[in-house]
Amino acid sequence: MEIKDNKLNDIQNDKINSNRFSGFAQLYENSRPAVPAFACNMVMKYLERKPEQIVDLGCGTGLSTMAWLGKCDNIIGIEPNDEMLSIAKRKSSGISFIKAYSDSTTLPEHSTDIVICSQSFHWMNPANTLKEVDRILKSNGVFATIDCDWPPVCGLEAESAYMQFYNKVKLIEYENKDINKTFQRWNKDMHLQNIRQSGYFRYCREIVFMNQEKCNANRFIGIALSQGSLQTILKIHPDLIEKDIELFEKKVKSIYGSDEFDIGFCYRMRIGIK
Repeated sequence: MEIKDNKLNDIQNDKINSNRFSGFAQLYENSRPAVPAFACNMVMKYLERKPEQIVDLGCGTGLSTMAWLGKCDNIIGIEPNDEMLSIAKRKSSGISFIKAYSDSTTLPEHSTDIVICSQSFHWMNPANTLKEVDRILKSNGVFATIDCDWPPVCGLEAESAYMQFYNKVKLIEYENKDINKTFQRWNKDMHLQNIRQSGYFRYCREIVFMNQEKCNANRFIGIALSQGSLQTILKIHPDLIEKDIELFEKKVKSIYGSDEFDIGFCYRMRIGIK
């Protein structure tokens, strides 16, 4: 009975985490960073051969999947959220997008050279997901998680405004049980340990790097607004955060006006080689 209950909890967590990303897919698509070429090149370096197939687990709107165009013969994005998937499917015809969960991809055994989780592994049950990764990954294949640190690097004033704003978001999330129960999140700091302890990989390590992109005030605001924690508050208790959003937007626009500027996304990539 205990095993069945745990399985039921896993299914429920998968569903609520997927639902968390409904209602702001286009904002996510317009604001979030793409996966840098450096990350793709490092993963292929560890693979030591040209990949025939790469699978992007929790691909969202396909931002991370598009990075593999021209680098791989067969590219597959896996995403359970319908809104995110609908945007992804409008993209290149050279990519296949499948509605599925990370622990049940529907893909054949030992069919994939590379499995990537970009900004998504913390929304997946690590034990169940890594078991599925091991099932679909070929011998000597590579698994990698890629995560950004928030806020992005852009300067003291804007970063401080972002941190102040998100401290309020975290407080609201913590104090309201009806918000807190709408997700199950796993600690990103445990990614490498979870990969190592799974026993599926003969070599594991972390790689840290930064990538610069162009930004403006509207995109910086969009990055903050595209976080699932804030969007959940807006769905359930908008009155608790609307004034803070207004102040944050006003502050960012006063800092940057209509100027374009460089923004740095700091990444932590955890790699496991089967």
